Amino acid sequence: MHPAIRSADPASEAYIAEGCHVLELSNLPDDPDCSIARARVAPGTTTRWHRLAGVAERYVILAGRGRVEIGDEPPRDVGPGAVVLIPPGCRQRIANAGADELVFLAVCTPRFRPACYADAAD
Repeated sequence: MHPAIRSADPASEAYIAEGCHVLELSNLPDDPDCSIARARVAPGTTTRWHRLAGVAERYVILAGRGRVEIGDEPPRDVGPGAVVLIPPGCRQRIANAGADELVFLAVCTPRFRPACYADAAD
């Protein structure tokens, strides 16, 4: 990795089938140890159960209110400033529990790659 400042293009944000909008902020092969994405979940929406093979993920809640489910843990309410730790391979989903958008950073180590993603139905 070399020193760099990266700027994400808001126009590259994409809606994904999991049920949220994702904007990749940093996810490049020259920085394989970490990726960072911003996710937006609309009011009344719950993302699909999923898991990341070999990748730990952290949700850093920036705005809105959510209800997160991780593995067999009971659901927990989260809001701005909360950090949700999700071990590799652990099933997860998050619901927007408020009237405004739920916005959070998804920080993955090592970096997220589509091949690590898997649906994890109930």
